[in-house]
Amino acid sequence: MIYPIVAYGDPILRKETRFIEQGELDLKEISDNMFETMYNANGVGLASPQVGLNIRLFVVDGTPFTEEDEDDEDEDPDPSLVDFKKVFVNPEILDQDGEEWGFDEGCLSIPGIRGEVFRPERVRIRYRDLEWNEHEEVYEGVAARIIQHEYDHLLGKLFIDYLPTLKKQFIKKKLTDISKGKVDADYRMKFALRR
Repeated sequence: MIYPIVAYGDPILRKETRFIEQGELDLKEISDNMFETMYNANGVGLASPQVGLNIRLFVVDGTPFTEEDEDDEDEDPDPSLVDFKKVFVNPEILDQDGEEWGFDEGCLSIPGIRGEVFRPERVRIRYRDLEWNEHEEVYEGVAARIIQHEYDHLLGKLFIDYLPTLKKQFIKKKLTDISKGKVDADYRMKFALRR
């Protein structure tokens, strides 16, 4: 099932999510629906608040980035994205380190807006998989960035929070329009403030 993606302006995007208890939800069904929703919107990551769920879960699939690299003969595929399709249940970032680097980020909840965000190059994360096994892993490069972006959603943070003040002022009207439903997106969205 494809969920509508919650648009900027909905309070759920600014709330910290709650941890999931083992066996309380059908996480396989929820994550399958989230993957379907993400693919429908051409995303590489999707966090539960973006589909209206106040739980600590996100899904990722870096395949679109590796396909872009294949099209560009001068570009080697990012090794961090090979087989990078995962479900993160109750994730906790334990450490972020390495040099901060900039990348042009966007968000399915904020269509049509992008901006350069600086994030550390490495992340160490503990999470559970769908079988409730605990993992602790280190990710680098674009995979680390995707994880940090989606993890921020679980804390009520958005990529626009990292943008310089001038850029925030520049996009203020666009953000207001998105929150009111005045936006073109190729996927179904849910608006809190539609008038």
